[in-house]
Amino acid sequence: SLLSSFLDADIVTTNGSEVSRETIDYLKKARNHRTIVVLTDPDSPGKRIRDVLDREIPGLLHAYIRKEEAIKHHKVGVAESSKKAVLEALSHLIPSSPKPNASLTMNDLVDLSLMGEESSSRLRDALSIKLHLGQVNAKTLLKRLNAIGLSRQELEDALNG
Repeated sequence: SLLSSFLDADIVTTNGSEVSRETIDYLKKARNHRTIVVLTDPDSPGKRIRDVLDREIPGLLHAYIRKEEAIKHHKVGVAESSKKAVLEALSHLIPSSPKPNASLTMNDLVDLSLMGEESSSRLRDALSIKLHLGQVNAKTLLKRLNAIGLSRQELEDALNG
């Protein structure tokens, strides 16, 4: 596969958007000895896989490839990405749960125009690209910002930088 050609890792594939019980059990056991990074296609089935794995297995790390960097021959996926795009995603891992010091709230997003305004979607997209957070709505953005433990000041700096 594309990934095994340049990554030294055990790669576990799922079958479409279904994640088998066997795969979940295997990953739960593997988590005791290995770091598990979830890298899925940047589409709806990929999001479903992430959601299932997050629900079943605490402590996962996520890597996000931008959809624009994962399109080839009218197909979207990790297999259509470049080595550079994959390595870039893997160099910015996002935990699945918030850091203990996570303090951002929806009010912060509203205050910084990341929610509730006509330009909010564009702003969120730009911030998400800069911070490698994958595709986000306001709720998902808040969850991922808290997962990387960004402070209000760091968020403002990222928006203004």
